[in-house]
Order: sequence, then C-alpha cells, then structure tokens
Amino acid sequence: MTLDAMDLRLLHFLQEDGRISNLELAEKVFLSPSACLRRVRQLEEKGVIARYVALLDPSRVGLEVDAFVQVTMRRDVEQWHENFSAAVQTWPEVAGAYIITGEANYLLRVRARSLKHFSAFVLDRLYKTKGVLDIRSNIVLQNLKDDHAIAASLLSGE
Repeated sequence: MTLDAMDLRLLHFLQEDGRISNLELAEKVFLSPSACLRRVRQLEEKGVIARYVALLDPSRVGLEVDAFVQVTMRRDVEQWHENFSAAVQTWPEVAGAYIITGEANYLLRVRARSLKHFSAFVLDRLYKTKGVLDIRSNIVLQNLKDDHAIAASLLSGE
C-alpha cells in the first residue's frame, strides 16, 4: 500500500495518542470526521495499523533491568536456528528478538525485575539452550530515547 502525506499525518497523530477521538484526529489533519474514519479504517484493513496497545513504563511495573544481549550460535548443532527461535518464544523476559548481521546471530532485548533475575535468565535458560556458543550482554544504564513511533521517520522524508 502506498501511503500519501495524509496517511502519514494520521499515523503520526495515532502513534502519539492511540486513544485520540476520531473528531480530534479529523481536526488535527483537516479532514471531515467521516473521511478521517474512512482513511483510518482503510489503514487498519490493509494492515498498516497492526494493532492498538498500551505502552507500559517498565520501572513502574517492577522491571528494573533492561539489557541487550547478543547471542552467537554453534552452527554444527542440528536445527540450531529453529530450536533457538522456539525457545525465545517461551521466555517472558525477552521483549524483543532479532536476527542480526555481524558476529552474533541474534540480538535480544531482555527485561528483568533485578540483576539476580537477569543472571538467572542468562545462566538457567540462555546458556542451557542447545547450540548457544557465546553471550554478550549490555545493560542499559539510562534510556535516552525509546520511541515506538515510526510515522515521524516517514514524515521526515517528505
């Protein structure tokens, strides 16, 4: 689906506030409420808007440790990728999992209640996963920016 400037503006405001009323959204983008609703529904139907969610503040729900973990796999282990991919899906501590380029095979974003919880995850789950060769962790000291919005990136290219 090709997105025009109006679609990008709609997405931008929806990413700022997913609970914005259709009337408020229409006013912000200078559309009639019916035209605005029609366009938003089209973006939903086409899958551009995948879902609506509430973003939580991790520290306020007791997740004090935020870490990025690079995992390198042994390639001589049969079905190493399939096994690791399946294991990642079962770990609630993993907030994001990515296949990456470079020396490591995967990058995980891990959230834990404490350093003890994080250590237990690494030692009892991650290291015990068949095929894991190396793990490198980077614990976040301070979050400078964690913006889930992508519409602003698209708007900057106009």
